[in-house]
Amino acid sequence: MLTKVVASREVDFAFNFAGPLLIPVDAGEPIVILAGGHVGCFELFGTGRVRAIRDLRGKTVAVSELGGPDHVFLASMVAYVGLDPQKDIRWDPHPFVESTRLLAEQKVDAVLAFPPQPQELRDKKIGHVVVNSMMDRPWSQYFCCMVYAHPEFVRTHPVATKRAVRAILKGADLCAREPERAARLLVDKGFTSSHDYALRTMKDVAYGKWRESDPEDTLRFYALRLHEAGMVKASPKKLIAQGTDWRFLNELKRELKG
Repeated sequence: MLTKVVASREVDFAFNFAGPLLIPVDAGEPIVILAGGHVGCFELFGTGRVRAIRDLRGKTVAVSELGGPDHVFLASMVAYVGLDPQKDIRWDPHPFVESTRLLAEQKVDAVLAFPPQPQELRDKKIGHVVVNSMMDRPWSQYFCCMVYAHPEFVRTHPVATKRAVRAILKGADLCAREPERAARLLVDKGFTSSHDYALRTMKDVAYGKWRESDPEDTLRFYALRLHEAGMVKASPKKLIAQGTDWRFLNELKRELKG
C-alpha cells in the first residue's frame, strides 16, 4: 500500500484517501497528514437490489483489496448507517476492471468506484449511483484525499515541506480553474487515454475547496466511523494529535488567497 512506501522512506510525500491514512496512524506507522487535497471523488454503484447503503446488508461488494481505499471508505459508510462491515457485508476482492464486469453481470451487488471507473459505468449503463460523495451529505462535506509525508522529512526539511505542499495545493487550484488544461496534461503524461473521462473528472471533483474545508473535521468524522467499524482503536483526538501537522497549510492559506 502507498502508506507503506512513505513509512519506509521510499518516497517522502504522497496523496491518499483520508480514511485509510488513519489506520497506519493508529498502528504507529511514521506518517503525518499535512493538508486536505480535494472534496469528494468516489461513487457507490449498485444493482437494482441496492437502493441505499442499508441495502448492502448480506450483499456482495467488490473491492480492490481488503484494507484498500474503497474497502475502508465503504466500511466507514456502512458503519455510519448502523451496519457491521465485518459481519454484514461479503467483501470480494477484484481489480477495478474485473469489478466493472462483475457488476454488469450482477455477480456482485455493489462497487465503490473512483475515477475513471464511474465515468465508464455511466457510459456503459452498468448499475446506478447509490451515493455520490461529491453531492451527497455527509460525504460531500469532507475531504476525500489528503497530503501526507514522512515525519522525519517534515522535521528536518520544513522549507522543502512547505514548497511541496504549496505545489500540490496550487495543482488543485489549477484543476479547479482550468479543467481542460489539467485533463490534457493527464492524457499527455499517460495517466489516462481518455480525455473525456479526464475532463469530466476535473469538472466533477471539488478541487477548489482546500481553503475553506477543515481537514481536522474530516479526520474526526472518519476516525469515529472507523472506530465504529472496529478498524482503529485510538480516539479521534489522539489520532489527530499524533498524526497531523497543519502549520504549513495554515501558512499557505494566508499566502495563497483564492
